[in-house]
Amino acid sequence: MNIAFWLKRTALAHGERPALFDGTIQVGTYAECHDRAQRVAHWLMGQGISRGDRVALVLPNCPDYLIHLFGIWYAGGIAVPVNAKLHAKEVAWILENAGARLCLSQGKLAEALCDIDVPCAVIEQDTAGLPAAEVAPAVCEASDTAWLFYTSGTTGRPKGVQITHRNLISMSLCYQGDVDAVRADHCAIYAAPMSHGAGLYSLMHVLHGARHVFPPSRGFDPSEVLDLARVHGQAHMFAAPTMVKRLTDFAIATGQDGAGLETVVYAGGPMYEADILRAVTHFGPVFAQIYGQGECPMGITALTKSEVADRQSEGWRARLNSVGRAQSAVDLRIRRQDGSSAAPGEIGEIEVQGDTVMAGYWNAPDARAKTLRDGWLRTGDMGALDDRGYLTLMDRSKDVIISGGSNIYPREVEDVLLQHPAVSEVSVVGQPHPEWGEEVVAFVVFRDGAQCDAEALGAHCLEHIARFKRPKQYHFVGDLPKNNYGKVLKTDLRARLAVR
Repeated sequence: MNIAFWLKRTALAHGERPALFDGTIQVGTYAECHDRAQRVAHWLMGQGISRGDRVALVLPNCPDYLIHLFGIWYAGGIAVPVNAKLHAKEVAWILENAGARLCLSQGKLAEALCDIDVPCAVIEQDTAGLPAAEVAPAVCEASDTAWLFYTSGTTGRPKGVQITHRNLISMSLCYQGDVDAVRADHCAIYAAPMSHGAGLYSLMHVLHGARHVFPPSRGFDPSEVLDLARVHGQAHMFAAPTMVKRLTDFAIATGQDGAGLETVVYAGGPMYEADILRAVTHFGPVFAQIYGQGECPMGITALTKSEVADRQSEGWRARLNSVGRAQSAVDLRIRRQDGSSAAPGEIGEIEVQGDTVMAGYWNAPDARAKTLRDGWLRTGDMGALDDRGYLTLMDRSKDVIISGGSNIYPREVEDVLLQHPAVSEVSVVGQPHPEWGEEVVAFVVFRDGAQCDAEALGAHCLEHIARFKRPKQYHFVGDLPKNNYGKVLKTDLRARLAVR
C-alpha cells in the first residue's frame, strides 16, 4: 500500500475541492494537486529515481512542499524531509547518511547548500512548470520505508528513523479515531515545520479532502494564524506548547477570541498546567494533546479535546497533566529496570509496540537492536500509568533540551564548542524559560592561559550548527563537577542555575 494513493483517491472522487492555499489565496484543487504530483514523479523518474531511492526536501512550508512529498511517493521513492532551520553542514551530513539521490530546495536554503560540498544535486523547481504526465502511484509494500525522519540521539549524531507506509496509515487512522475526526470542510494551517509533526498531519487531511493553508510568513506568527483561522474557519493546526502559549498571550493582549480555530494539537515538549488552563479558558475546548516520538510518529498516546477542557470530572487535574491514553493501534507498558512490569502509579521506562512503531534506523542495526527489543520500542522516557490507563511523563532519561518544541541534544552542542581552541571542557544543560520552555546554557572551562568571550563562542557555534541550538548563556568556570568515574554531574549544574 502506497500512502500516495490517498491523494489520487481524493482527486478522483472530489477533484473540484479546493486543496492548496497560500495564505487566503487558493492555488490548487485536488485535481490540480494530483496532476502536479504526477509531473514531479515523471520528472523524478527521468532523473533515475525509482522504488526505494531517497529524495531530500529542504524547503520552507509552502504549497509545493506537499506536491513534492506526494510526487516522491508517486515515483516510489523515500522522502527525506529535513528541518530547514538546520545549518547547511548539518543538512549535508543527513544527505550523505541517507544516500540521497537528489535534494529539492529553493531560495537561500538552496544557495547555502550549493556553497558547500553536498553529496547530491540540489534542485530548485516550480512544480507547475513541469511537463504534463500520467503516472500511477508506484506499487509499494506497506512495510516499505516512506519517510526517513532524522532525529538525534544522545550521541548528538542524527539517526534516520524508517517510517513505513504502514506506520503513516496507522498514525493517520489513529488520529481520526483517537484525536479528532477530520472533515472535508476543515483546513490545516501549517505554522510548524512540515519536516516534523505538521507534515505528518497533512496526510489525514489529504485523505478526507480538507484544505491545506500555508502562512505567507512560512512560519509561526500568532497574528497571522488568528487571521487565517478567522478567514478560513474550521481550522486545525499542530503546535508546540510554546506556540500555544504565544498564541494565547497574543490573543488576550489584542482582544481576539480565536474565531475559526477548531482544533489545536499540542506536543513536542512539556505543557505547563497554568499555560493550558489559561489557553482553554480563553479559546475554549479546542486543544488536544498527543505524545509520540520519531520512532512512533505522533502515535503513542492522546488526550482528547473534551478531556483537556474537562473541569468537572473527578481527577480532572491529574488527567490534564497526563499525556492521555494509548492510541488504538499501539500497546503501552511501563517496565522496571529489571524488565518486570511496573504497578499502576509506579515510575518506569515507557515501552510501546504496534503498527505505528518504526521499522528501524537507517543503516544503524546496532541502534535498532538496542531500541527495539522483542517487538517493543524502548522510548527512553520515564513515566507512570494510572489504573485507568492514563500516562504521565515523569522525566526524560536522556538529557535532551526542548526549546520552542525543537529537540536540542547537549552532546551535539558540546562537540562543537570543544572544537574551539580556547575550550578545554564544556557541559551543556537546559534551563527553564518562560516562553521557549527551556533554553540552552553552557558551562565552559578554558585551556590554561586561554581566554574567550560569549560573543566569539556564539559566532563559532553559528559556523557549525543551527542558530536555535546555540547556547543563550555561557558560564565560565574553573572546573566541572564530576563523580568518581569522571562523569560530569549535570544535576549539580542545573542546581547551580536554580539558585542564581
